[in-house]
Amino acid sequence: MPARPLVLYPDPRLAHPAAPIAAFGPDLSALAADVWDTLLEVSAIGLTAPHIGVPARVVVIRMSPETERRVYVNPVLLWVSPDTATHEEGSVSMPGVRERITRPAQVRFGYRDLEGAEHETTAEGFEAAVIQHEIDQLDGVFWIDRLSRLKRERLLKRFGKVKSA
Repeated sequence: MPARPLVLYPDPRLAHPAAPIAAFGPDLSALAADVWDTLLEVSAIGLTAPHIGVPARVVVIRMSPETERRVYVNPVLLWVSPDTATHEEGSVSMPGVRERITRPAQVRFGYRDLEGAEHETTAEGFEAAVIQHEIDQLDGVFWIDRLSRLKRERLLKRFGKVKSA
C-alpha cells in the first residue's frame, strides 16, 4: 500500500475525535497498511489514521526498527497508574519541535486486532507514553494540549520559526 500525505498542524481534522471501527475486513487491513507505510516513510514510532486524513480509530506502533508493527483498533485506556513519568514528545504532524510531557507511567488498555478479536494488555515507561499519545490523537487531543498555556505558546512560537525557515 502507498504512504499517504500527512495532515499537518494546525489542520482542524487533528482536533476531531475519530470514529470507532465497526467493520473488520479487507478495507480495514488496507487502511492499517497505509498507516504502516506512512509511518515507515516518515520514520515515526506511532501513527494514527487521522494523521493521514482518515477519521478512524486505528493506531500503528513500532517501538524500534528491530520490533514488529503493532496494530490497535479502537484502543481505549482501562487503567492508568497514579505514578507519572516525563518523556519528550513530538508529532510528525508538527515537525521540528518537541517538549517534555508528564503522563501516567503505566497503563492497561483494551483494543481489537485487524480480525476484530478483543485484547487487553499493559505498557509502561516510554511505551505507555506512546500509547497514551496516540489514543489522545484518536480522541482529538493534540499532544500540545497537554502542555501548560505558557509552554504551548512558547512551543507555537518555535514552531512558527521552524516552519518559516
